[in-house]
Amino acid sequence: MKIGILGTGNIGKTLVTRLSEAGHDVKVANSRGPETIDADLLSAGAQAVTTEDALIAVDAVILSIPLNRIPGIAPLVARLPAETVVIDTSNYYPFRDDKIEAIENGQVESLWVAEQLGRPIAKAWNAIGSASLARKAKPAGAADRIAIPVAADRDQDRKVAMALVNDTGLDAFDAGSLADSWRQQPGAPVYCTDLTYDEIADALNRAERERLPKRRDLGVAVMQERLGDGTTNPDEEWGVRLVRAINMSGSPCAARERRAQRNLPCRNKSCLQQASPSRDRHSSYTTAIVSFARTMPRWCA
Repeated sequence: MKIGILGTGNIGKTLVTRLSEAGHDVKVANSRGPETIDADLLSAGAQAVTTEDALIAVDAVILSIPLNRIPGIAPLVARLPAETVVIDTSNYYPFRDDKIEAIENGQVESLWVAEQLGRPIAKAWNAIGSASLARKAKPAGAADRIAIPVAADRDQDRKVAMALVNDTGLDAFDAGSLADSWRQQPGAPVYCTDLTYDEIADALNRAERERLPKRRDLGVAVMQERLGDGTTNPDEEWGVRLVRAINMSGSPCAARERRAQRNLPCRNKSCLQQASPSRDRHSSYTTAIVSFARTMPRWCA
């Protein structure tokens, strides 16, 4: 497949490498020009081009740029044929993107992107951390292969996006329409929690829309404070544990409910519950954070 990728940040770079290694014909561009793209990124066969050239004669375009830069590329995207699949990986973070009133007022991020571009899109690779994407790829069929949600309104967009996700070493989970893709936004249980295919449906179903912004902002605040001393940076597993503690607290997972009916502890590995006759660690947002804080020394330098 011929693919144009815009963006050479942490997500974009890994997608360039993985999709090139999978045999796709990849063109990559950034906002600074092809001469600024690291030669190592092209070692698997990708070609560095201008932004305009990246969108010419391709079957799919992957946008891996900050969400607030989406409107700026809309005129270029408008030139694409209707059948070209456009996949967006971005997320809304007010501290980086400035406040976007429509999203602040409740518009689903993917619908905002589609509206800015004036065309259908697919949403993929937004719900995995860059370190996990770079280091945790597994072959198809591996029991512990990470799964990520893919949302789209057109069947062809969904089909292509899911196939490309598989080519990057992840399982693709059909998460429904763009209107439903709020369930994979920052703050949601599925967001950057490295779940498997068997776990992801529960996480999507447990998402609470009104709580996403608060959880997103809390995660950012904790991460910024943790990195603030500039001396002891946590590894990616610390980040996954943090996001699980924040985003997955609340109502019990379906697996836990089924096991509770038989008086058995939850064995869902994405679940934070630690069996105890007197304490339910799912019941309280605060308790989940306290539980995480108590175990921080195990992951932090």
